[in-house]
Amino acid sequence: MSVKQASIHAKWIIGRVIGTKMRKTAKVRVTRLVLDPYLLKFYNKRKTYFAHDALEQCTVGDVVLLKALPERRSKHVRHELAEIVFKVGAVVDPLTGKKVA
Repeated sequence: MSVKQASIHAKWIIGRVIGTKMRKTAKVRVTRLVLDPYLLKFYNKRKTYFAHDALEQCTVGDVVLLKALPERRSKHVRHELAEIVFKVGAVVDPLTGKKVA
């Protein structure tokens, strides 16, 4: 039985911001579930990406959507910030839709 490896070259990636100390760059950690073929159990596999944040609008803890750039912006930056999905600290009540203080 052979196990086929899938190529992971996603155009859209969702992850959590873990650092914003570099100018106009966000450090984003992406977690995927990977199946161990022997144990038949899923494990978390983490990968860190650097994304261009032109407006410097994201903060540590935000969940963001990244878009792959057609070519590298620098040695490490290959993605750009497309959207902030969930802002850290902006808690909304699901029943009323109002912001919780």
